[in-house]
Amino acid sequence: MRKPSFRSFALGCALAAAPWLTQAQTMQPGTGAMPAMKVEGAARYACGGIGSDESTAMRAAMKDHPLALLFARAGGEYLANVDVRIKGANGDTALAMRASGPVCLVDLPAGRYTVEATTEGMTKTHNVTVGRGSQTADFRF
Repeated sequence: MRKPSFRSFALGCALAAAPWLTQAQTMQPGTGAMPAMKVEGAARYACGGIGSDESTAMRAAMKDHPLALLFARAGGEYLANVDVRIKGANGDTALAMRASGPVCLVDLPAGRYTVEATTEGMTKTHNVTVGRGSQTADFRF
């Protein structure tokens, strides 16, 4: 009987790990369970934060993005499915999306913006300036 080689052992380990490869491929290096960034015009964004791993990863990444949006009820419970419209100083829409989680990381060109968030018939607005470090707009409904 032939002795198993390291190569066959490594191949066996890789095959055993195959079901998890798809999940690992969607993660960004070093950030845990981060959702993929989406692109709309000059804006890039990712929304998530549902589940403790994803929430921890999103909050850790907030400092790496010029704008972070947080959505919650007045009592602190997180909100998802919030309609977001970000308008530039000229009134043009820079980004329109539905936040699929309570945390959104947004990359926009430097400038002044108005962020409008709407959920359950209520609308809240924040004015932000992007380009001076990272900003957080906290929406409580």
